[in-house]
Amino acid sequence: MSLPVLYSFRRCPYAIRARLALRSAGIPHEVREVALRHKPPEMLALSTKGTVPVLRLPDGQVLEQSLDIMLWALAQHDPQGWLSQAPMDDMLKLIQRNDEQFKPLLDRYKYPERHPEQPRQAYRQQAIDTLLAELDQILQSRACLLSEPPSLADMALLPFVRQFAQVDRAWWDGNEMSALRTWLSRLLETPLFEAVMVKA
Repeated sequence: MSLPVLYSFRRCPYAIRARLALRSAGIPHEVREVALRHKPPEMLALSTKGTVPVLRLPDGQVLEQSLDIMLWALAQHDPQGWLSQAPMDDMLKLIQRNDEQFKPLLDRYKYPERHPEQPRQAYRQQAIDTLLAELDQILQSRACLLSEPPSLADMALLPFVRQFAQVDRAWWDGNEMSALRTWLSRLLETPLFEAVMVKA
């Protein structure tokens, strides 16, 4: 039987979360790294959205959204209990806030030249006010966002907070959100995260 095929881009946070779930679940799969300027025709034939990740299953089913890939993988096998560490509704609400409210501000902070309506610092502060300050407050009293050990919410948000931190590393290393910085550093140093970021 052929393996599931994941079309991915190494630094894309959506693709990172998909790879994290597939690897945590122990599902053998093939990763095909996509050059975003030269998207492979076979990926576009599977998914007209033209963005990663896209997962093609051996039965021909196609999963086009990163959260759907995470939930599918963990439904097969969830050895770390990501789906059961916290109420599913709470996890999905937090992920939705990240994806729908925080991510657009992250994009503006990362690429302010594309959004000249405000300076970069304004987008950074809006991103903090929208989500990150609340995450830091939560993490001041516990090690993870909704549970200990990490849940689906931690692993789904991790790649996006990482991307935010990388925009201005000097600022990030000195900002007041120390609990969030600690959370991020701890998860980035896990063997799981390091494994999914190895260059193909």
